[in-house]
Amino acid sequence: MRLLILGGTGFIGPHQVRYALGRGHKVTVFNRGRRPDDFPPEVEQLVGDRNTGDLKSLEGRIWDACIDNPTTLPFWVRDAAKVLKGNVGHYLFVSTLSAYARNDTPGEDEAAPTAPYAGTDVMAERQPVKPELYGPLKAASEVEARRQFGAGKVAVVRPGLIVGPGDETDRFTYWPVRMARGGEVLAPGDGTDPLQYIDARDLAEWTVRLAEQKAAGTFNAIGPAGVLETRAMINAVGKGVGARQARVYWVPATWLAQKQVSGWSDLPLWLPGQGPTAGFHRRSHAAAIRAGLTFRPLEETARDTLAWWNTLPPERRARPKTGLTPEREAALLAEWKAEKAKA
Repeated sequence: MRLLILGGTGFIGPHQVRYALGRGHKVTVFNRGRRPDDFPPEVEQLVGDRNTGDLKSLEGRIWDACIDNPTTLPFWVRDAAKVLKGNVGHYLFVSTLSAYARNDTPGEDEAAPTAPYAGTDVMAERQPVKPELYGPLKAASEVEARRQFGAGKVAVVRPGLIVGPGDETDRFTYWPVRMARGGEVLAPGDGTDPLQYIDARDLAEWTVRLAEQKAAGTFNAIGPAGVLETRAMINAVGKGVGARQARVYWVPATWLAQKQVSGWSDLPLWLPGQGPTAGFHRRSHAAAIRAGLTFRPLEETARDTLAWWNTLPPERRARPKTGLTPEREAALLAEWKAEKAKA
């Protein structure tokens, strides 16, 4: 297969490139050329800039499939289609679960309503994107992809939280690092809140297989295969990193809210399994599993993430981007235990 990957230098792109090469495909990447040494010599590298409309290097070329990784703005899809329409046999758009309008209903599938764009001209949006427009613009980009390339030739993949080695957000990495450090660990809720995520390698490899199959449709790219609760997640992470000296304390979500401890940022990956986020970690992934999405063990993801983290410079590891600091965690635990002792 002649495979074009738009982007290719981000989180999932390098995994896609390696997997596609391993399956015998001829791979071309298109990006701004800022990291030319990231790819093996057999990868063709085309340089351009979709934000300025510089797509000349794509003109007059034919590929069997295109995977579009970085697009957030609908005009990127429109402009790419001016060059690629009729020249690619299949188009796969990597979207996001943030494209959905609501997260309060457990079990919803890909037919759930997407977030509407409330601005005046969606094609006029440019970078940087306001955080509140991220989901609506992804949803609008999905619509544009189907309009330009035809629904029968388009796969829309909606990942949840993408995790694993190489994740620069630290939103999952916090837990392998924290469990490996040991000591008294603050954990949110009672351990029964649901969690969903996707290892970047599982996502990357599956998108290549979807392109091979020329699969069409929309897919929630989330795992694991079964139900995962917070307690099981922390236990699996601890097992994966060989944590032996960690003692986990489960602190009620109501108490954490009173102390302004936030899910997702202070305690990454977790969100309360009730109220407006009741459905966030309970979306259906049945369609993706039928289409061949598979999942590696969480223990493996945790182990590999910690190993990657330990290769980073000390100054980077000293300043995680998410999660409680050791000092704040210790202070919160001390306060919670003192209140509990008085009750």
